[in-house]
Amino acid sequence: MNNLSVTVAAIQTGPEKTLDANLAQVGALLVEAADRGAKIVVLPENFAYYGHANLPLIGAREADETGPVRQFLSDQTRRLGIWIVGGTIPMVEDNTKPYARSLVYSASGHCVGHYDKIHLFDAEVETTAGASSYAESNDYSNGQSIKTLDTDHCRLGLTVCYDLRFAELFQQLSQDGAQLVAVPAAFTAATGRDHWELLLRTRALENQFFVVGANLVDRRHKARGLWGGSAIVDPWGTVLASISDKIGVVVAEIDLEHIAKLRQKMPIRQHRRLPLH
Repeated sequence: MNNLSVTVAAIQTGPEKTLDANLAQVGALLVEAADRGAKIVVLPENFAYYGHANLPLIGAREADETGPVRQFLSDQTRRLGIWIVGGTIPMVEDNTKPYARSLVYSASGHCVGHYDKIHLFDAEVETTAGASSYAESNDYSNGQSIKTLDTDHCRLGLTVCYDLRFAELFQQLSQDGAQLVAVPAAFTAATGRDHWELLLRTRALENQFFVVGANLVDRRHKARGLWGGSAIVDPWGTVLASISDKIGVVVAEIDLEHIAKLRQKMPIRQHRRLPLH
């Protein structure tokens, strides 16, 4: 591997009933990712608390650095020597509804940045059991800031799940220098079947950067199925590695030089003409 290449991973988990069970599942998969050479690992949205009630209480507990999931992420990065994009966890600030917060931990075990999910999923989708309604804004506050940060390996852009449908966010991350964009998700089975990989590939190729989508999976749930399909996509829109509907790890080596070469040959950013004034 040259100094412009890095091995990245997406972890795909299935929701368990308890926090301890979720963390045990993630912990084992993190070890596998590290053993396969991954230096940056992306976890799914709400990997620790999916389906749990009383989000304000959880969010208040995790607001402290010693919160159980925050401590877990710190310990894992330090022990394994990897960077982790910690999916999302509910986090309360100033007595508001929790934010769906994605925390980034460096290989030294320190939280070096975070992103609060901007676009909340308020929608109705058709499932095998009929219509299923989602109203994330009942439980969460919208984030207000677009976030990129520098890791030891690349410049990282942060998004979460439903953000994937908003091209302008990814365009701004490109303008801010992102080379790799993380998409932790709990994408529904009803929408994921047709849209998940399509959107990952589209956001990657239209912005000419790498995208890592890490999704929860539980396709057999009749009312609230989760698609899975975690994948790593290159700036040409090619899927470098993916997993279907099983729990596991997706790993790929990405070559950051590919971005510069592609942008030189097809300088999309310089060609943009909208909005017109």
